[in-house]
Amino acid sequence: MSKINYNNSQRKKIHKTRRKNYNSRKYILLAILGLALLFTGFYLKEKISFYYAMYFEKFIHKKLKNSEEETARINKIVTEYNGKIFGFDISHYQRKKDINWDSLTIANGSIKLDFVVMRATMGNKHKDKHFDDFWELAKQHNLTRGAYHFYRADEDPVIQANNYLESVKLEEGDFRPVLDIEKIPRRKSKEQFISDVKVWLKIVEEKYGEKPIIYTYYYYYRDNLKGEFDDYPLWLANYNDVLNPSKEDDDWKMWQFTENGIVKGINVKVDLNVFNGNSWSFRKLKLD
Repeated sequence: MSKINYNNSQRKKIHKTRRKNYNSRKYILLAILGLALLFTGFYLKEKISFYYAMYFEKFIHKKLKNSEEETARINKIVTEYNGKIFGFDISHYQRKKDINWDSLTIANGSIKLDFVVMRATMGNKHKDKHFDDFWELAKQHNLTRGAYHFYRADEDPVIQANNYLESVKLEEGDFRPVLDIEKIPRRKSKEQFISDVKVWLKIVEEKYGEKPIIYTYYYYYRDNLKGEFDDYPLWLANYNDVLNPSKEDDDWKMWQFTENGIVKGINVKVDLNVFNGNSWSFRKLKLD
């Protein structure tokens, strides 16, 4: 193979090009390193702020208190899911004057509550007396809103679905419809009960074009619903001393982990929830 001979001008040009490429790669590497340090610093700052607030700042509610065991259990879950999206749910048991919607936080003020799910309807005919007020207040304060129907197992699924659809007007950015199932039917077989629940879900899904979210307790889901509704988003309640609401690692989206939540800005205890995912998957539970 013949050797290529370069004159001085060509050698200088090649050297200049190589040096330029080297400098470009160096600056790109430094930029990547700088961004990595920036994001790491932000992440550590958030973590440090959270742990400092959780364990060195103490928010004492004027009216509410939990046992040491319940406080420790809640703190353990909140610490485990720090960085996730938290919210609460309410019904007629809470009153408008109980909630200061401008500042709703947990973990000594270090975690902002970003969503609220409220009871809208119950059974064939009933509507929660505070729903309309809470629904509007949540929108005014830029919280992601959700509305649930409390399903009465012995009543008519078509009438119940229509009760929900007539009472709730979901908008873009709201959670999909939510069905709360907790009771065993007294006058229907399990097969008829499952069939009826599917009727409710189908009617509401056809209205909004999205599969509703199913809320229930872990053991109720395991014993009565599991295997029948696996393609529906699952919201589980479990108040035990665990770090996962399902022993079988079901594909749950939200976890109601306490009914004794003490929130800065609320004068009564509320149910607290954590979303099991990132902001992108959180948006997938909302209506487009």
